[in-house]
Amino acid sequence: MDESIESRNGERGRGRRARGSAGPVARRVVKVVVAALSAAVVVITAYGWSTAGNFDAGFLRSYALGEDAPHSLDGDLNVLLIGLDTRRDQNGDELPKEVLDQLHAGDGDEGGYNANTLILVHIPAAMDKIVAVSIPRDNYVPVTGIPGYTHAKIKETYGLKKAAVQDQMIARGVTDQRTLEQAGREAGRASTVAAVRDLTGVPIDRFAEVTLAGFYDLAAALGGVEVCLNNPVRDTEYSGADFPAGRQHLNPAQALAFVRQRHGLENGDLDRTHRQQAFLTSVARQLHSAGTLTDPGKLSALMAVAHRNIVLSDGWNMTEFVRTLGGADDPEVEFRTLPVLRYDVIDGQDVNIVDRAAIRREVAAAFGLRIPPSSTVRPTVRRTEPPTAWSTEQTTGAWRTSTTTSVSGTPDAGTPVRSDITSGEIRCVN
Repeated sequence: MDESIESRNGERGRGRRARGSAGPVARRVVKVVVAALSAAVVVITAYGWSTAGNFDAGFLRSYALGEDAPHSLDGDLNVLLIGLDTRRDQNGDELPKEVLDQLHAGDGDEGGYNANTLILVHIPAAMDKIVAVSIPRDNYVPVTGIPGYTHAKIKETYGLKKAAVQDQMIARGVTDQRTLEQAGREAGRASTVAAVRDLTGVPIDRFAEVTLAGFYDLAAALGGVEVCLNNPVRDTEYSGADFPAGRQHLNPAQALAFVRQRHGLENGDLDRTHRQQAFLTSVARQLHSAGTLTDPGKLSALMAVAHRNIVLSDGWNMTEFVRTLGGADDPEVEFRTLPVLRYDVIDGQDVNIVDRAAIRREVAAAFGLRIPPSSTVRPTVRRTEPPTAWSTEQTTGAWRTSTTTSVSGTPDAGTPVRSDITSGEIRCVN
């Protein structure tokens, strides 16, 4: 693939969880499903079939990647998709009450700035197999540049850095809310990119950030989405999810509840990850089958959703990117979830202990890159010191007040979600 393809913290709760590495989730998917790797890309695909000339100019751009960031070789492209759980707009203003009511997500003080969805997408130059790797949001990782922290949950790297930068600016006398918000978010994006790059060991060439409201707006533009549940669910306190089992059509507010729910699910965040994948696949199916891509009114609405909810890395020519994807000859698409070594409790927070070296090997293998040398790590079921997997890292101070927790077993991968949008079948998830 050459240049033409370019041209703070929230509530915590979980049910019984199970995670690990997952196998392939989708094969024989038509071209448009490539866009289903994120709400951002799904929306943008609509433009690939329209003639509007101002699509690229409508996005807010970010310089968070940095000029000296490493890049993929030989025309490959790695894209990080960030789903930001915030109830505020780009200027720091709380979303309108009517929107918050529909989101069933509390007010602007809820949620903070957690990157609750992180998906790293590898698009090879040959366009023969696209791999989307979901990164569990509670992975406990090393961090730098965040005062008072040596480690944090990867989802928190955005909000913690944002708050630190804003505090520093306020100490220098900056008071303008918009300036503080935008600078803080840029720092948060850069912090998240750095954490993902360090965890996975691969470059990040481009990124897209989509807000919590983006899922809602996307479903609204499509008139709702079709999903299927293995079992009935009821979570009126947190997400607002209240659905029967089976196939059903969700309105925009229900769709957001569907992708946000984790309380009461057998596998917690893993099930939510599968929900998000199923939602995005359903969106792609509707785009393909309902004539959306040839309906000027629907296209205009989808473009407005993209411009309102998405931030793109600077220099990403989305028009050319979409056209290149559209020209690909039905590439294979594969979803994976990064493995978790075990669960633990640190300073009262549930975290995932991970083996970074193993993750880097898995990512390299999935992306078709040179696999780093392996090292033997013996899993433990009780810890009183930093994890064996981090024995070579600086962890002084990171564990002093942590709670020693007995854990057992190995996180399970769960059942993969498989789908083919060319069929009328809606795959059921938990």
